[in-house]
Amino acid sequence: MLLRLPESVSEAQECMAEGAVPVGGATLVWAGWQRDGFPEQAMSLRNVPEATVIAPGTLGGAVVLNRIDERVPEVLREAAASVGTGAVRRTATVGGNLVGSTLRCLLPAALVLDARATVLEPEGARETDLAEVLAKQHLLLSLHWSDPVTSAYRKLAGEAGGPPPFVVAGAVHRGPDGHHRLRLAVRDGYEVLAGAAVCDAGPEEALTALRDTAVGTLNDDHWEVVRRHATDLLARPAVR
Repeated sequence: MLLRLPESVSEAQECMAEGAVPVGGATLVWAGWQRDGFPEQAMSLRNVPEATVIAPGTLGGAVVLNRIDERVPEVLREAAASVGTGAVRRTATVGGNLVGSTLRCLLPAALVLDARATVLEPEGARETDLAEVLAKQHLLLSLHWSDPVTSAYRKLAGEAGGPPPFVVAGAVHRGPDGHHRLRLAVRDGYEVLAGAAVCDAGPEEALTALRDTAVGTLNDDHWEVVRRHATDLLARPAVR
């Protein structure tokens, strides 16, 4: 297998056009390749600046998880820190986790940030939403968002060999009209649910509104986790 390391978006386009398979951090594809056979060409974006950027409001798809730091919101930073072991976080990438993984630990955090994605295709780079990225398994070049007022992430303890642990992510955004809006997303099993509500009057008003969203379909135990998470988040000084 030939591993190609393009150093620009245009070089990456050429690799894709010539059939190179995106490899990410190889934490998810390697076992499958060992079983089914290796492709003739693979491609890593780790030398492409647009795919390795970490800056306010931007995170590259080829960034490995253990490099995510205070330059990104708390919710995304904590989500990355919760993935696997230290060894996994040193090789797994943002794009691999969001697009290639069935667990998608970063997805709830990206949803509450209302993130948009820049994807790379043989014809060039373009912006789209996360729903299209996941549905069409696009090659993620980078994520972009407007920083929230505050955010938080929580993953419950899981059982070895059991279902994926329950995850809740939340972020408060100030809209152009000056009103605060709470965005919440959860991972329940392998399903990710999201909802949003105005939260100027406090957590009870927001939680009542969230009951009418997909998040409101959770069982009582998980809804209680969401309630506590939202209440704690809206009690932060930055929101008052």
